[in-house]
Amino acid sequence: MANKYKGLPLYHPRLWPAWAGVGVLRLLAWLPYPVILFLGPFVGRLYMLFLPKRKKIAQINIDLCFPDRSPQWRAQLLRKNRDNLGISLLEAPLAWWGSPRRIAKLAHVHGLENLQQALQRGKGVLLLSAHLNSPELGSRLLLHLQPFMGMYRPDNNPVMERVISNGRRKWIQGLIPRHNVRGLIRALKQGHAVWYAADQNTARRESVFAKFFGITASTNSATARLAKLSGAAVVPFRAIRRKDGKGHDLFLEPPWEDFPGDDLVADTQRVNDLVERWVRETPEQYMWIHRRFRTRPRRSDPRLYPVD
Repeated sequence: MANKYKGLPLYHPRLWPAWAGVGVLRLLAWLPYPVILFLGPFVGRLYMLFLPKRKKIAQINIDLCFPDRSPQWRAQLLRKNRDNLGISLLEAPLAWWGSPRRIAKLAHVHGLENLQQALQRGKGVLLLSAHLNSPELGSRLLLHLQPFMGMYRPDNNPVMERVISNGRRKWIQGLIPRHNVRGLIRALKQGHAVWYAADQNTARRESVFAKFFGITASTNSATARLAKLSGAAVVPFRAIRRKDGKGHDLFLEPPWEDFPGDDLVADTQRVNDLVERWVRETPEQYMWIHRRFRTRPRRSDPRLYPVD
């Protein structure tokens, strides 16, 4: 899809609404965290109201992944997920512009020694993560304790790209565009930790097909490839919003042993199994609005939504 903003100067009139949105985001960054938790569900409802297609995608994903659950349970999960999504949208400005003092109060880390010991090997670390509902704030909370770099997808809107990238660069060691594989391998070989998520749908040419919740899913196989090329350790990392309203729990699991192996599909299945375990523990905090099953094997599963 062509970028309709390509070539526009940052202060072009077509971009003024984006600048107005940035002003709102800067104001939201001042909200106390309890207020973010209170207002988030209302924001989530507005999001689903104005983007009903995303609500439909989330509903289909939940129905596909939890067929053994009752319709009532799945409807309740959809509502909880909507509320958590709204909170995440309000947490993002806090991640970009919140002071270190505010951030420190929200970080509750478990297993930081796993990352630090892996870094001592000097071969870099892939911080293997997933799109749980607050990747922005979760990453910022870990950055408060341990520097690392991150892969990202540039925003098509030049205003949002400028603002979000600048907000991230204040805290992160460096940003690597998602298609810059050489830059990623270079960072790993230099001994850096790099945040990386491999749980979203991937184009057929870049993927292998592995099971996710029992459904064949096009999955990025780069985790094993990057570990083999760089020698980096793989340390699973996730951030989960606490039920007591006091921030996020950050979990850093021990580095994977015997990875990568000789079977690329088996290695990729291991990634999906990890993400599925995380999602089953806190399904309300997963980003169900993403079209996880969009790219199908040649014989498409008739249960899934169209690929258009």
